[in-house]
Amino acid sequence: MRGIKFLTVAAAGAIAMAGSAMAQSPADFYKGRTVTILHGFGVGGTYGKTSLSLAEALKPLLGTDSIIVQNRTGSGGLKMTNYAYNVAPKDGSVLLMLPDTLVVTQLTRPKAAKYEADKFTFIGGALKVNSLMAVRSDTGVKQWSDLKTKEVPFASSGVGSQTYQVPAIVNGLLGTKIKIVKGYRGSRKMLLAMEQGEVSGVNFTWLAFKTNREVWFKNGFAVPLIQMGPEPEAELANVPMLKDLVAAEDRPIIGFMSTLVAIGRSLAVAPGVPQDRIAFLRGAFAKAVATPAFAASMKKSKLRVTPSTGEEIQKVVSESLKIDDATLAKARKLLAAK
Repeated sequence: MRGIKFLTVAAAGAIAMAGSAMAQSPADFYKGRTVTILHGFGVGGTYGKTSLSLAEALKPLLGTDSIIVQNRTGSGGLKMTNYAYNVAPKDGSVLLMLPDTLVVTQLTRPKAAKYEADKFTFIGGALKVNSLMAVRSDTGVKQWSDLKTKEVPFASSGVGSQTYQVPAIVNGLLGTKIKIVKGYRGSRKMLLAMEQGEVSGVNFTWLAFKTNREVWFKNGFAVPLIQMGPEPEAELANVPMLKDLVAAEDRPIIGFMSTLVAIGRSLAVAPGVPQDRIAFLRGAFAKAVATPAFAASMKKSKLRVTPSTGEEIQKVVSESLKIDDATLAKARKLLAAK
């Protein structure tokens, strides 16, 4: 009987503890906790800079003890994404700045992508910007069509990054001869490699160029060739849009490639985070990106604030996964790692 009584008391205690955990509010969960923002790129690029600004802005709104930014590089963000989906804590203590190529990589490299993009929950976006392809002016390339007759080496961080994916698509759809050189870790090293002549071109977001090497386009060191996104960047009004250069039947490929613009520099959490914490995070994020302090921090890094809600990004991700089989088959063939 004593054993039965002990088990009953123990069970009651376990139920009480579970009930207490379930009753914990999101504010209580984050109070005094250390939160991590994880991204998969170098510390000096737009992922790192935006993460640091968000960490500073979110800390008082979440009530955390601290928010630290960590990077886990490899394969253009793919290594971090696989880790986040399968290994990282799923309680809301780890926030993810996923690579903007999240959907493209899953659809075109399903064996390498150990995740389902629509199972991540997006908290909100801080920055949306077109991608831009540029080359050194001493290559003799003055417009994108010159790449059809000149083989120009482009730096790439890996097949999971737009530094690989956009040039590969351009080669396949426009007949250019870009030579993609993989293995560079982070935008700073790729920019330096371009300056030193190891490579002659690269495809980044426009703001990656603007924040680090805007002078290239002012002094004539580099030539902008093609931009990709839903609409032209105001500062790149004369640079052709990729969607306008490809054949009509190939525009759906560019459409789903352009999900990288919608995802931009946003925060998400891995599947399994309680819904009340997601709602709390989304509310805090919306307040954070609207503060003058956040805008000032981003401006200091030469970044702008173009916010979007988690729901808006979630919709784009979900819709883009519905690409038809024929378009997907062609995209996979074009993006097959070489």
